[in-house]
Amino acid sequence: MPHTESRRALIQKIWEDTWNRGHVDALDNLLSGDYLRHGRETPPQDLRTFKASILATRSAFPDLSTTLDDIVIEGDRAAIRWHSTGSHEGSLMGVPATKRRVEVGGATFARFEEDRIVEEFVTWDPSALLSALGIINVGQD
Repeated sequence: MPHTESRRALIQKIWEDTWNRGHVDALDNLLSGDYLRHGRETPPQDLRTFKASILATRSAFPDLSTTLDDIVIEGDRAAIRWHSTGSHEGSLMGVPATKRRVEVGGATFARFEEDRIVEEFVTWDPSALLSALGIINVGQD
């Protein structure tokens, strides 16, 4: 499956460049100009908005490190399980820096058209991030 392996390698390279190094323009080599990112907590993001959100996240977590734990590709679909760690050094979503080290994880489900991802559905638990930052207590009695 050479196409599958080339997609897997491209996803790994672009995520490393984007999330770990902040080179958001690398996304232009993976995502379509018509790209839409769907998440439970926010309205769909286009490519420009998604890039801005990555830069905002990296500003708040300058040592952000994202690891791709699994990539499963079948046909025009990719499922990516990931986790991120970082130290909260700047404001994010109105939350001032806490200096806490946090880890969150989630999954991204992508759909390709030809050689570009046109749509992603992302699932992760924002309350886990807020709990790790000490903003809310989750699962505490």
